[in-house]
Amino acid sequence: MKLRIVVTLKPGVLDPQGKAIEHALGSLGFGGVGEVRAGKIFELDVADDTGDAAIDEMCRKLLANTVIENYRIERAQ
Repeated sequence: MKLRIVVTLKPGVLDPQGKAIEHALGSLGFGGVGEVRAGKIFELDVADDTGDAAIDEMCRKLLANTVIENYRIERAQ
């Protein structure tokens, strides 16, 4: 089973990488860009019988820092 884990910063957490991208886009002449927030995507290929609890535990223990980040799990169609 293929999974995509999307990790983003929680609202209100400062995002210096996103801010740098925002400024760089403006410097390159791309107008109209508002706030930029950077994140991470992990693609995993796991056994079909891997349970939701195990996938959630992978995210909480390694893939996301749940103090400052949110994550969502997407299953490939």
